[in-house]
Amino acid sequence: MQQFFGKSLSGNLQDAVKGLKNPQFIMLFSNNSEFETHVKALEKLYPKIPSIGCIGMGYSTTVIESGVSVVAFCGGISATANALEQVSIMPVKYIHRLEEDLQKINASHQDTVCIDFCTGNDACALTTIDTALKRYGVSLMGGTGDGGKVSVNGKVYQDAVAYALVKNQNGRVKTYKENIYRPLGNYRFIASNTDRANYIIGSLNGRPAKQVYKEILHVTDEQILTQTFQNPFGKINGNDTCIISIKDVAGNALACYRQVNDSDVLILLQLGDYRAITRQTIETICQEFPKRSAVFSVNCLFRYKLFSEHNYMQTYLQEMSALGSHTGFVGYGEHYNNRFVNQSMTCVVFE
Repeated sequence: MQQFFGKSLSGNLQDAVKGLKNPQFIMLFSNNSEFETHVKALEKLYPKIPSIGCIGMGYSTTVIESGVSVVAFCGGISATANALEQVSIMPVKYIHRLEEDLQKINASHQDTVCIDFCTGNDACALTTIDTALKRYGVSLMGGTGDGGKVSVNGKVYQDAVAYALVKNQNGRVKTYKENIYRPLGNYRFIASNTDRANYIIGSLNGRPAKQVYKEILHVTDEQILTQTFQNPFGKINGNDTCIISIKDVAGNALACYRQVNDSDVLILLQLGDYRAITRQTIETICQEFPKRSAVFSVNCLFRYKLFSEHNYMQTYLQEMSALGSHTGFVGYGEHYNNRFVNQSMTCVVFE
């Protein structure tokens, strides 16, 4: 297969798709004001070609902060796309769509991946999707877009998760997740007084969550929202750690970007050597996939901000380009199989 990346800083979709011929699957990343216009225009240009899209910043060797960007797969793949609606209430109501698509595409764990863009309530959406994917052993990667909108096949949806099943006809596919954080000390916290609907942690080990965080890291209220770049929370999930970013201060509580429940066990994390970790990720992918046709990734908005502040974002994209054709978008939360994580990178590699 071949991966296409096109862009227009002015938001001209015709310029962004210049040179794109015979795509078999398309992903659209647009700005908030032109998203719906771009969705309709893309469908007119490439009718009946499976497509999904969201509001967000696309990237290849540079990040397209505004305007529009397009990623397309051409040759050697088959794909299908659809949406699960009412994701905040009952996404399982629409699971038959995914089940039918899995059969239609003859999905298998070795050569098929699910790519998804969500408007919110990610944990519930992923749990629902996983009920269908796990029967086939199909992996998932994706993320949350901005503005509460996604698109599928020329139609804009709110309160939905857009998904595509992509089958590599010429080799394997595999998903990866990169974590640039490691445990800080031996801190262990039991969460309580949580508000699941608003992702709020009220108390840690019986004390106000804000006070606990401030005392350990010696920061003020105003510094908490930037300190999370260095020290987010983590939730142990088997042999893995799910990162939980702090979104806001809510009185003496902390509002997060990921749901925390009463009795969840949390740890405190610290930023590791992200340059070395990136090199290790690239090395691992190269070892497991000596021949790669494409890599598509989702990088968290917080990683984008962190890397930009350290003048590393451009270098990061250049280093990732060593993998070959690398594209992606900046998300507001990352999806890896049935897990919703923050401040991470997830990707899919096509052989």
